[in-house]
Amino acid sequence: MFIEIDGIKIKINGQETILEKCQELGIDIPTLCYHKDLGTQKVCGICVVEVNGKLLKSCETKCKDGMTIKTISKEIINKRKEILNKLMENHPNDCLTCEKSKGDCELQNVCYEYDIVNRNKEEKNIIEIDLSSDGIVRNINKCILCEKCVAVCRDVQGLSIYEVIEKNGKKEIIIKDNCKLDESKCISCGQCVKVCPVGALIERSEVGQLNRILKQKEKHLIVQMAPAIKHTIGEEFFIEPGVDATSKMVGALKELGFHKVFSTDFSADVTIMEEGTELLHRLEEKSENLPMFTSCCPGWVNYVEKSHPSFIKNLSSCKSPQQMFGALAKTYYAEKMNINPEDIYVVSIMPCTAKKGESNREEMNEDGVRDIDLVITTREFAKLIRMNKIEFSKLPNNLTYDSFMGMGSSAGRIFGSSGGVMEAALRTVSHILSNGELDKLEFTELRGFNNVKESTVNINGKEIKLAVVNGIGSVEKVLKAIENKEVYYDFIEVMACYGGCISGGGAPIPDNMEVRKSRMDGMYNFDKNCTLRKSHENKEVIDLYENYLKNPCGHKSHHILHTTYKDKSIKK
Repeated sequence: MFIEIDGIKIKINGQETILEKCQELGIDIPTLCYHKDLGTQKVCGICVVEVNGKLLKSCETKCKDGMTIKTISKEIINKRKEILNKLMENHPNDCLTCEKSKGDCELQNVCYEYDIVNRNKEEKNIIEIDLSSDGIVRNINKCILCEKCVAVCRDVQGLSIYEVIEKNGKKEIIIKDNCKLDESKCISCGQCVKVCPVGALIERSEVGQLNRILKQKEKHLIVQMAPAIKHTIGEEFFIEPGVDATSKMVGALKELGFHKVFSTDFSADVTIMEEGTELLHRLEEKSENLPMFTSCCPGWVNYVEKSHPSFIKNLSSCKSPQQMFGALAKTYYAEKMNINPEDIYVVSIMPCTAKKGESNREEMNEDGVRDIDLVITTREFAKLIRMNKIEFSKLPNNLTYDSFMGMGSSAGRIFGSSGGVMEAALRTVSHILSNGELDKLEFTELRGFNNVKESTVNINGKEIKLAVVNGIGSVEKVLKAIENKEVYYDFIEVMACYGGCISGGGAPIPDNMEVRKSRMDGMYNFDKNCTLRKSHENKEVIDLYENYLKNPCGHKSHHILHTTYKDKSIKK
């Protein structure tokens, strides 16, 4: 079977859409309601092409033998302009101040291409912007009804907080029960933010505030970077996904004016010491609170508190690596450096929109001093670099973190991938249970993109049953199976975003499975080539326990590094 596209004869299999075939051939077709992983929502129509003289949506039209297709013609251009003009008639005139206007707005990019300059001239009824969430801002005035937020929340995350309704003859996208984000079952994962083609859904930006703080230099400024950032930030500056850009990040942060540049890989190693010890205690005590769930992912913690509070007791009491770092900066680091904790300002660069809310939790403070003062996402960090005219590509490739809280093992680094927390924990737990005799480092069965990954590890005759849940959309079945006693596990890792933190709500855009695989490969290649691959062998972590905390899960570490969670169930 053959079709003809723009005068070229091409073989087809009859299963692909015209849009997919054009993308395969490198022919650019504009889209607004299509996403590589989600498919098409079949609503915007901007992808029209001419098929045998008739205009059809390329996203939903399957290739058929004998088709003659044009991707550019006067009729196509006029139709696309008509659609764009209609969209712009109802769109706010605020591109100058819109967070999406720096090349991220798909609508703006297409309007540039088709010379759409007319803007709405009538006064519109302004709907109140939803600022209830710590991580996400929802401005329905900018919504173009592409329905991608509905699709990703329903089909990928399994949360379905958005729905499409008709009101007064017009379609609207609302949050179920007409409530605000913080009143809904939203977990602030930010997956809807990444697929939104305009500024209707954005992360709550802290870039301006941080830029002012850096210029004022009134406090001792410390920054930490999450593991996933090192393998994703480069994408913002035309570097391939998965490439380790650690050195350039350190250089950029030094130029921005931070006094100390540290790594969350360090506190990820500390998390393994605490969480691994906590797991061993629960196993030894044959605790009723098994399985134990990891608590590193704030989106997952939000889900438990809002939708399954009966499992709160199963969550590890450990703070996340982000919060452990902040708590240690305001105690351990402050004491060693003889700095008043209130004079230390800790910034986190995270791949995650939910981390903003986590830093604001009332439990996340040390004697009244907040663990983390401000959180920015990977995308916000890139904006900060560009705002300050730092040439990222020209930064050196031989810089390292500051010492004291900067050293991290590759076990801490793989926290950024689904299964990484579990694998890192096993490297240390197996060492403890076998008295250092078990030398297994790689638990490859826990890696990859399967929805639920299972393993049983036998260490010195002791069986530990494990599960890794990849994405919040897969966790409901697991929880029900546990409640019904259909399955048994000792330890479960859950990451809210599909693929782990490399896929977080604050990660670079575009984000799809192909990109995520490259990010994950980059992370595991780093691990494979690293000489320090176990958390308990990190010298800075050893020093922390010998000179300050004494014992994992001891009195001091429990006070500083552990927390509690609350029933926040949404009852309608």
